[in-house]
Amino acid sequence: MYHTQSFAMLEKCSTLREAYHDFKDSNLTVHYFDGTTKIFEAPCPVRLLLDKYLNKESKFAIVGALVNNELMGMDELVFTNVLTIAPVLLNTSIGAQIYRRSLQFLLSMAVNRVFPKRRLVIGHSLGSGIYFEFQEDPIESLTEDEIQKIQAEMELIVKSDFPITRRRIAWTEAVDHFTAIGQEQTMMLVAQHNRPYVPIVVCDGFIDIWHGPHVGSTSILSQFELKLYGTEHGFLLRYPRSADPTCVPEFKDMPKIFETFKESKYRGKVLGVRCVGDLNRLIGRATKGELQSYIHVSEALHERQLVAVAEKIVTCPSVHLVLIAGPSSSGKTTFARKLCVQLQVFGKQPQCISLDDFYVNRDKMPKDEKGDYDFEAVEALDLPFLNEFLLKLLRGEIVTLPKFDFKTGTRKEGKQMQLSISAIIVMEGIHGLNDRLTAMIPQEQKYKIFISALTQLNLDDHNRIPTTDNRLLRRLVRDFQFRGLSGEETLMRWPSVRAGEEKYIFPHQGNADFIFNSALDYELAALKVIAEPLLKNIRPTTPVYHEALRLLSFLQNFDPIPHKYIPDCSILREFIGDSPYHPDDH
Repeated sequence: MYHTQSFAMLEKCSTLREAYHDFKDSNLTVHYFDGTTKIFEAPCPVRLLLDKYLNKESKFAIVGALVNNELMGMDELVFTNVLTIAPVLLNTSIGAQIYRRSLQFLLSMAVNRVFPKRRLVIGHSLGSGIYFEFQEDPIESLTEDEIQKIQAEMELIVKSDFPITRRRIAWTEAVDHFTAIGQEQTMMLVAQHNRPYVPIVVCDGFIDIWHGPHVGSTSILSQFELKLYGTEHGFLLRYPRSADPTCVPEFKDMPKIFETFKESKYRGKVLGVRCVGDLNRLIGRATKGELQSYIHVSEALHERQLVAVAEKIVTCPSVHLVLIAGPSSSGKTTFARKLCVQLQVFGKQPQCISLDDFYVNRDKMPKDEKGDYDFEAVEALDLPFLNEFLLKLLRGEIVTLPKFDFKTGTRKEGKQMQLSISAIIVMEGIHGLNDRLTAMIPQEQKYKIFISALTQLNLDDHNRIPTTDNRLLRRLVRDFQFRGLSGEETLMRWPSVRAGEEKYIFPHQGNADFIFNSALDYELAALKVIAEPLLKNIRPTTPVYHEALRLLSFLQNFDPIPHKYIPDCSILREFIGDSPYHPDDH
């Protein structure tokens, strides 16, 4: 039997540093990067530890800190000695995440004050903004006047300079509270945990569930914009980018991306899985066959998309070149091979060509600002040679395929090929949507496809699942399974991957003729099985430890799905293994 006092103490603790509170010394020592040390009374809020930084003039606000490589909010308490501490500024990627999370909270707080009887539900990201909808029965149209009232209330809260703090309440209190105010998705997420408490974020009496650090005060949240958009009851919450947190960028519409998200949201509503709580409830009924049925329907919807895009391609007789592009871990390779199967069903003869074989020789390879070879730059490809090759191929001439030797850094000759009348070239690569890639090929002969994992699932009413996190977890699992990389190595490389996407892929997504959403609503529960142990192996001494903790906290919301339930032909198999489209990987 547990000692009553020890058991109560363990139930009370949310992290190791809080558990340490009961065994702490009276003081803690902080070691700063400049070599100085300072002693504080324990426990001590992060804000006091950052006093030497807060007193310095800075263009950008400090919104948190990396304490022993753990991300903490300004009001959180530190109980142990601090070996490393670094302030998190607003103009960093981490600072931008904190700002956006806090801005979502500010919006929820303002809506609660202006329209307390209306239910606000988060939708998805769209450029430099997040789409929200009011969901009530009957649905009321949202007006410009109502949007202005919400914006005015947000501005008033910002001017009031209210502190934003993290607290904990009893599990039963949280369930009762979110049930009473109609936050159905939040209530389900809370109800499926078995912890005796629930972390919340509090500001001037308004509370919401806590998913990570917030800014310390509402006064920091001065840059935002509300814009009517999409449906008659939806709008965008627009925010600044980390590169310039002093202003909201100019609005750039993305109607194709929005329509894709809208279709995915409708699908989730029809299938009854709109949030993590719905999914977990379904996983809990796996023995009744409902989970398997749901997975099969989800996969069938993917196949339906593939059939739709294949049909669009073959109904355009002038199209002979299909270009596929998308960010990392979108499932491009599996998609390309499955698309080829569907094209064959329609009587076509697809020919896959790899852009990797069209690299310039290593001595002509461009370099980045660090002096390293920039394999992701469009100039890394021999564009004149590629275009001439395609033109000859499309004219029906016999051509010799190139083969790039990555060991020697030179291009060699491969096998010969000639297209038949029914042939279609399928090319997959990051520059597929960039018009510079195939500038010499007439537009009517090309069909461009953008693929990404556009997650429609919500964590709860006011917190979405970032599509970037979905792709990162896919990559984490795939890199470990097939590339021999640890979780730490993948997380270390991810910022440069994201930078390449922002530079080379996303600016051209508007050129797509078709957008394929490769996300599967159940996949994060399946990825968790492999990803969670990888993240737990990342130690506090590594600079990506805070990111590992964030992802682990995120994955705690999902019940796991055993891989035996995943169909062999699922695009998810590209990442977890046993895919028939990737025999070389196994």
